[in-house]
Amino acid sequence: MKLPARSWAFGVALTVLSVAAVTGCASAAPPPPPEVREGRPDRGAELIAQYGCGSCHTIPGVSRADGLVGPPLTRFGARSYIAGQLPNNADNLRRWIADPQAVEPGTAMPKLGVTAIDAQDIAAYLYTLD
Repeated sequence: MKLPARSWAFGVALTVLSVAAVTGCASAAPPPPPEVREGRPDRGAELIAQYGCGSCHTIPGVSRADGLVGPPLTRFGARSYIAGQLPNNADNLRRWIADPQAVEPGTAMPKLGVTAIDAQDIAAYLYTLD
């Protein structure tokens, strides 16, 4: 039995949409971290330079931040995890920046004496990198 052209086209379109929907769900990226509503990104960029973060990390928008010891911080705002284990959110990031050794003892990232307010501003800057 031969189906009318209209029914056949509808069936093909429905199949394509179903496959696209399933494929799209399987490859969907996790949602980006919540925005940091506190902190000053402009000051954060200056602090990144002041604390010398660029000697270990490549950080877009920060002069001479081209280090290769730690991971590059490009597109940081779109990442799912901090240090490969912490969910990427503002609280975890501020805690990590202020005292990485307390979060992951023995990590290569040193404790630099970053104050709470400085960590907040640095986090605000890093979340602009998406």
